[in-house]
Amino acid sequence: MNRKEQILNLIANGYTTVKSLAEYFNVSLMTIYRDVRELEEEGKIIRKHGELLLKSEEKHFQETGVCAYCGKILDKRLEFVYKLKSKTVCACCAHCGFLLFNELQENELQSCMTRDFISGNPINCFSAWYVVDSSAIPCCSPSVIAFGNKQDAEKFAKGFGGNVFDFETAVQAVKELMKRGQRVIWEGRS
Repeated sequence: MNRKEQILNLIANGYTTVKSLAEYFNVSLMTIYRDVRELEEEGKIIRKHGELLLKSEEKHFQETGVCAYCGKILDKRLEFVYKLKSKTVCACCAHCGFLLFNELQENELQSCMTRDFISGNPINCFSAWYVVDSSAIPCCSPSVIAFGNKQDAEKFAKGFGGNVFDFETAVQAVKELMKRGQRVIWEGRS
């Protein structure tokens, strides 16, 4: 069995980082990165934020109810759901939804849905209003909270701080905040 076949077996058995594979084989990280890149090109594995998954596990990864960006368990009240031509991709909140948006193929994107923070009603992500970087952090940080109308978003921002943006501007604001050193904060959930 060659090393690439062994890597596939090891990933299936919990060796899901390049570092753990390099240690197992007693080779450099670059050697494993080359193998991983080839396996990705062959469509056998995917990389999700430093973790290696078998391509066959990707669908399972989405069906388990975890964020496609950070891996956090989904909360239906906050999730961001992208409908693509070939699949559905979910993020735990608007924050991760925006970061994920930057990775999606625009020509694959069909729709996006989230929920109004106050009513819980489904809303179109692209026509929603967002309060970015408020003191209220229901999921990841910097917080991004969705509203069906601008007036509700402005009232919320008045009480909890943050700035009100449309979809496109909010995506850019989160990107800038992340560049300045903000990090995803996983609020304590068990």
